Parts: sequence; structure tokens; C-alpha cells
Amino acid sequence: MKEKHQNKIKKIIPNNLYLIVAVIVIAAAIGFGGYQIYSLNQEIQRTTSKLNQTEEELFQSNKENEELTQNLERVESNRDMLAQSLKDEKSKNEEFQKQINQIASTVGDLEKLNEIDPEILKKYSKTFFLNEHYVPSSLSMIEPKYLYYENDPEQIHSKVKPFLHDMLEDAKDDGIEIYVRSAYRSFGIQSNLKSNYVVTYGEDTANKFSAEQGYSEHQLGTTVDLITTGINGTLEGFGNTEAAQWLKNNAYKYGFTMSYPEGNEYYYYEPWHWRFVGRDLARYLHTHDKEFYDMEQRKIDEYLINIFE
Repeated sequence: MKEKHQNKIKKIIPNNLYLIVAVIVIAAAIGFGGYQIYSLNQEIQRTTSKLNQTEEELFQSNKENEELTQNLERVESNRDMLAQSLKDEKSKNEEFQKQINQIASTVGDLEKLNEIDPEILKKYSKTFFLNEHYVPSSLSMIEPKYLYYENDPEQIHSKVKPFLHDMLEDAKDDGIEIYVRSAYRSFGIQSNLKSNYVVTYGEDTANKFSAEQGYSEHQLGTTVDLITTGINGTLEGFGNTEAAQWLKNNAYKYGFTMSYPEGNEYYYYEPWHWRFVGRDLARYLHTHDKEFYDMEQRKIDEYLINIFE
């Protein structure tokens, strides 16, 4: 009986042991699972916290980026304003410099004009008058080799002399001989000359080819009577010579113009009488087929400043 009871107990104990072990295992599993869940919850909380923190940092970063963008836009706007201001200031400076240059140029022109004889481009033939005391600012002797009568000295305005010499030399290079017959005449010389013409030819005739003293272009020192060989030293046949034709074609290049061409209202045709007016004006007259005395004086005066250039 006792053995039977013991055997029964032995059968019961293992079963209970298994149950206890199972309970322990389950409890352990539940506890581990709970721990895992707890750990997972903690990790989720940490992750959520980090995410919130990251979102906050991102928000702050975006906010800072917006501020930086706004600052950049303001900087760019200020830069554009400064660039425009600089451009405007530069434009003002350029305009100011232009005005300064214009003033300087005007002052330079005035100083230049002040050094040039204002009478030198006036229309004197029966129009303007040069008094007996007028003398060109500077006179120089013409070299004898350019004179028709080498022993009769002639003078010309010092600044016209180089242009005259160049013209006569170039004519010679072209095989044309041209010489100076007469150049500068003072008020007194012109007076004596005109008196002699009146005695010889009569006043009416003399007035048609000779100016009164004070009205002669020769008194300016810028005018010459030219002659060539083969006409016996006279001027009357000069218009039919190769020299006269060469002058018509080329004298303007050296600043000379014929004062009394055919059909002029002042004197007889004088193809030998050439007056220096400067290259610019002489070129204009030649190109436009105009005559010096047909131009308005105010237009002629515009060429004064560059007459010797």
C-alpha cells in the first residue's frame, strides 16, 4: 500500500515539475518579452525624441536659411543699388570730365586765337581797311632762289613761308617753274604803286587792277604774285601757262586760293594773285568750287583757328 502511494506520488511530482518548469519558462518568456517591449518602448521614445529634436533643428535650420536668404537678397539689392549708384556717379564724372575738357578746349582755342592775327582772313578788297600802321606779326625774307628777280628782296608772313616754299618746290618736281614776282607790301609802298598806276593808266583803269592803300591783300603778308618763265617777266600772259594751270589744280593743297578769278566783281582776272588762307579753307573752296569773296565773313572766320595747320 505504501509503495503504491509512493509510486502515485512519484507520478504526480514529475507532472507538477513539468508544470512548474512550464510556468517558469512562460513567466520568463513573458518577463523577457515585457523587457523587450519595455526596451523597444524606450528606444521608440529615444528615437521619437531624437526625431523631434531633429525636426526642431531642421526647423531652426530652415529658419536660419530663410534669414540667410533674406539677408542675401538684401545684400544683392544693396549691391545692385551700389552698382547703379556707382554707374550713375561714373556717368556724372564722365560728363563732368567732358565739360572740363570742353572748357579746357575752349580756353585752349581762345589762347590759340589770341595768338593769331584776327585781320589775316578778312576780306579787304574794297571791303575792309588796314590802316597805315598795320604790319604783320612776323615777316621773313623769301629765299632768292624762289624769286623771279633774285636781287629784289621780298618778304612774306613767317608762318606762310614754309607753305609757299613747299608749293614752289613741288611744282619744280613736276617740271613747272614758278617764282615770286611780288609779296608783302606796306601801306606806303601800295600807296606809291597805286599812284604810279593812276599816272600811267588813268584812275578808272588803275582801279580795275590795283587796290588802294589799306585795301590790298599784299599788306597782310600772306599774298604773292607769281610768275613763270617764257612770258618776258610780264603777268598778263600768265593765265595761259602750264604754271597757272598747275596752281589751279594744286595750290589749295598748300593753303592758297586765287583771290580774283574770272568774273569776280572786284578786279580784272588775276591768275597770278594767290592768297594764303590755310589748307582747310582752301580745300573747302576748291572742292565746292567757291570763291573766297563769295563767302560770308563769319563763315570764313571759323577757319582762322587752324589757318597754319
